[in-house]
Amino acid sequence: MTRTDVRLALPSKGRLQQPTLDFLARCGFEVRQSVTRSYMGSIPALPEVTVLFQRPRDIATSVAGGGVDFGITGYDVVAEANGGEATYVLHDALGFGKCRVVIAVPEAWEDVHTMQDLARRAAMMPHPLRVVTKYPRLTQHFLAKAGVSPFVLVDAEGSLEVVPEIGYADIIVDIVETGATLQQNRLRMLSDGVILHTQACLIANREALRRPKVLRSAIELLEYIEAHRRAEGYFMVWANVRGDSLEQVGRIITTQTTLGGLQGPTIAPIYPNAHSAQTNPHSGWFAVNVVVGRAELTEAIEQLRAIGGSGVVVTPTTYIFEEQPSRVTALRELAKTWARHAC
Repeated sequence: MTRTDVRLALPSKGRLQQPTLDFLARCGFEVRQSVTRSYMGSIPALPEVTVLFQRPRDIATSVAGGGVDFGITGYDVVAEANGGEATYVLHDALGFGKCRVVIAVPEAWEDVHTMQDLARRAAMMPHPLRVVTKYPRLTQHFLAKAGVSPFVLVDAEGSLEVVPEIGYADIIVDIVETGATLQQNRLRMLSDGVILHTQACLIANREALRRPKVLRSAIELLEYIEAHRRAEGYFMVWANVRGDSLEQVGRIITTQTTLGGLQGPTIAPIYPNAHSAQTNPHSGWFAVNVVVGRAELTEAIEQLRAIGGSGVVVTPTTYIFEEQPSRVTALRELAKTWARHAC
């Protein structure tokens, strides 16, 4: 029986669980977990979508297999699973969960600091280099490309950092954020041993995107995610500025270096109330609106004050919608291609 619902898989545990929920909420897609079935949820802003909570590694498998239509998980998991043509990466950089998949060796290996050093040591060892990892595909490809031989991959569950000290592996390949845990276990990253830079990503089942409901949901997710990502770190600033005309106020503002906004400031006349008409009979008030980055916010406020601005109001921006995002354009083009081939 063909499935008709739209499913989004989110991490049920691990380092991405809460950051994913927080990110979606900031994008306007608050997730509500079911009180009766903890592995399910909903998004009021996307009523057609059913949320399923899965382990991050299972999400990549479920999307590739078509059990779910979308998923948010780490790009490392997606790269390791290698969903091929079945998986379509809608957004590869959601901006959170940033880590690295790295090769780490014992600190006692004082002669090993690069991949070349590791290849030389592996060739001289009395047994194949034993590498413990949860990323066998990525690790095998990286080591082979670096000329490390011979080596064997060792599977393990739980924390990998203790394995070399226990003795059933020589080095590890694992995901790290700061490297502090490696140092605590007397391990050291190689200078050129980064296999993959990873962060949270949004993926979809390519075949599922042919369904109109799934495609609509994908476009809506992308539009709001892109608009929110674009708005992060920007503030909307309003101020009242006294002047004789729009042109005069505009000329004054253009002399200030940080008041250019995205395409320029917005200036509009303010309809005077009785108080402003009595106190300023020979000049009018104009509302100035500009969008500035966090780094320029203090300077922008000072510059507005310098030109006579008052009543300055600052608020964070939630979304900045501009031209159609490139990821949405690519998805629409893909849908057009499918439509032409279907004819």
